Amino acid sequence: MSFFGEVFSSEIIRKPVLDPKGEEIGRVKDFVIIKGETLPKISALIIEKKKQLFHLPWHHLNIFNKKIISSKVYGDSLQPYELKEEDLLIVRDILDKQIVDVNGAKVVRVNDIKLEGLKTFAVLTAIDVGIRGIMRRMGVERGGEDLFKFFKKSLPYSLISWNYLQPLEPKLTKISLTVPRQLLSELHPADIADIISSVSQKEGVSFIDNLDVETAAEALSELESEVQTDIISRMDSERASEIIEMMPPDDAADILSDLPAEKAQEILENLEKQEAQDIQELLGHEEDTAGGLMTNEYIACTPEMTLQETTDKFKTEAKEVETVYYIYVLDKNEKLMGVVSLREMLLAEPDCLLADIMETNIKTVLPGDDEMAVAAIISKYNLLAIPVVDEEGYMHGIVTVDDIIDIVLPPAARKKRRKV
Repeated sequence: MSFFGEVFSSEIIRKPVLDPKGEEIGRVKDFVIIKGETLPKISALIIEKKKQLFHLPWHHLNIFNKKIISSKVYGDSLQPYELKEEDLLIVRDILDKQIVDVNGAKVVRVNDIKLEGLKTFAVLTAIDVGIRGIMRRMGVERGGEDLFKFFKKSLPYSLISWNYLQPLEPKLTKISLTVPRQLLSELHPADIADIISSVSQKEGVSFIDNLDVETAAEALSELESEVQTDIISRMDSERASEIIEMMPPDDAADILSDLPAEKAQEILENLEKQEAQDIQELLGHEEDTAGGLMTNEYIACTPEMTLQETTDKFKTEAKEVETVYYIYVLDKNEKLMGVVSLREMLLAEPDCLLADIMETNIKTVLPGDDEMAVAAIISKYNLLAIPVVDEEGYMHGIVTVDDIIDIVLPPAARKKRRKV
């Protein structure tokens, strides 16, 4: 079968298909796609004649290019075709669909598909996500080029190789696009969150499900509360629990507080006991208070520990703590005695005691203090975090500066919490 050069799907759609005598047996309506050795390939053409669909297998084609498509068989030997859900079709299932371009960290729309000859097949090699693809489908690509030339510019090509794409629609996974998972995990969580925010709820759940647990947890933390709730609500409770367990307790509490009570309870029951207790403790505080803002993840040491012992403990525990700005010095009853900054740790001698270098004039807030009051104290004293202690001096957690930044954002972007 003769296949010359490269073509785009829009250049073939609606093109007449000729029999061996040059008589038209129909026009191209769609393409059936199957998995190839390296790239998806066309297994058949769906052609239309007098509003009826027929199936023309690829091996029955004689010539296939942008100028002519001819068949080895005649029209009376074609088999009728009924649209099948299990088939993967270019026009029906891929064109105009949203796909994640992991290189550009964005969602793009498929405007056209580039086909190239590989051995005896036509394979899908790239998608066109630019204005050229739109113009080509409208039949005005040549006019667009002339218009750009008039302004002394060139009409840009916006082609993305299939090797760098991640399909969002679950159906598209049938073509097995090769997307190394590390490409996604290398994106910043905020970029992944932007992608998820650009697609439907169903697609967002599918996308999160295809991420590893750690990456999914980081990305979910960057989403607005409404999107977080929608995604977790639609997830299987076991998968949701794995992701929630990887999140900082305060972020996890924010999400669970917005879920239906039954769903939240299912997730909590699947968590490890200590993780569940930490989150339950945070859920017990009213929103818009220091307790509602705080995390109970922090590094605590005793005053008699040496700086070397503290450093060793820090290296072990810091891996599991989201933000570490200070070491908190507690007595055996877990009452706050002092604070040591990381800067002081670096400057002090390894054999000195924490009791000798800790700051005892500590700014603290109560669990019930209003969030704006907490923000004012952190701003006034240029703190990166502030301890939350009760009236008896017992430490409950810390409020970090990034939590305060959320407060000064517009109301629509702020997270709200209710009790579960």
